[in-house]
Amino acid sequence: MSLLFTNARLIDPENQTDTIGSLLVENGIITAVGETLTDPKDAEVIDCGGKCLAPGIVDIGVKVCEPGERHKESYKTAGQAAAAGGITTMVTRPDTAPTIDNPETLEFVTRRANEAAPVNVVPMAALTKGRAGGEMTEFGFLMDAGAVAFTDCDSVVTDNKVFSRALTYARSLGALVIGHPQDPGLSKGAAATSGKFASLRGLPAVSPMAERMGLDRDIALIEMTGVKYHADQITTARALPALERAKANGFDITAGTSIHHLTLNELDVADYRTFFKVKPPLRSEDDRLAIVAAVKSGLIDIISSMHTPQDEESKRLPFEEAASGAVALETLLPAAMRLVHAEQLTLPELFRALALNPAKRLGLPSGRLAEGAPADLVLFDADAPLVLDRFKLQSKSKNTPFDGQKMQGKVLATYVAGEAVYRRK
Repeated sequence: MSLLFTNARLIDPENQTDTIGSLLVENGIITAVGETLTDPKDAEVIDCGGKCLAPGIVDIGVKVCEPGERHKESYKTAGQAAAAGGITTMVTRPDTAPTIDNPETLEFVTRRANEAAPVNVVPMAALTKGRAGGEMTEFGFLMDAGAVAFTDCDSVVTDNKVFSRALTYARSLGALVIGHPQDPGLSKGAAATSGKFASLRGLPAVSPMAERMGLDRDIALIEMTGVKYHADQITTARALPALERAKANGFDITAGTSIHHLTLNELDVADYRTFFKVKPPLRSEDDRLAIVAAVKSGLIDIISSMHTPQDEESKRLPFEEAASGAVALETLLPAAMRLVHAEQLTLPELFRALALNPAKRLGLPSGRLAEGAPADLVLFDADAPLVLDRFKLQSKSKNTPFDGQKMQGKVLATYVAGEAVYRRK
């Protein structure tokens, strides 16, 4: 099966180019990219009409609630939502019930994902058993079962001896550890970022310094152990100088941020809407702008959805009691397009953070428009307007902060290994 995409606006994050051209796919692999390509026999020709063709998004940090909470999200619904959002690879979190901390549970979810999800699914496993911060998991067996990274998600390992041993073990196996930079003592119970706004609203708050302190601790242990480390969410300006120094010192460290921290700020929770309650809490506008600038400069490497489904019952509570998190698989791209339309990022810069960098960090061959790369692609209209209706989302849970908002950017089709897994009707 061959596909020839013609008249496409090719968004190439590797070469940082945005050009009109053609792309040929044969047997699920990109075999040619150029201004004009010869139409091979029996190829299906897709005229893109000048719309954008980019590498499919590689989304690190997706929560799928299997096993344990299928009423919130299943691999089938998450996969459908990802396909509708231009995400071709979901990198899933282990914070399920039970925790994905042994090869048997990992093999179960991998089998479920392969059966039900139309997109690629690569799992992460827990760093410690039960994410309790006491005893580290069997990294070697979990890697053999397919784990691409190890993380306790938002459960920070507080015992530095346990954490350093886990990092040393990960280093010996070449494993990637994903940390959540946050001082758990300071941030416990917080629902907002400290400042005038949180005080006026009477919300329990945490200082941005909690993130800086957590990152400083992790960087010291990275220096001590030499581990490969990725900070899942950097959301404050205070943390950026420490990250910059760590990279300048040659440590094997990368950092991500969430689409919500790039496009929303603390003022969005003004009427106590719990869909805006995420972890870490939304930050000041100055912090948001600093994080956008860090993505543009490459200091922050990766943008993720941090997709966290919650049912209506866990959100329909007073703000400080409500569960944290928001669904974002389908809203990731249109929300990120706000940064492009505001001329804060170019499309190649955006897809460097959405596709190329996460694929490189995990050692995946995707995330590129290059000969030999898998044909994991998203075709989208960068300018098409939409008003988001949360009840039309494919996810089982509907907890999106973008409900009712005017957005730009519609996914027209998503391809995994050259096969269409989504086409807009």
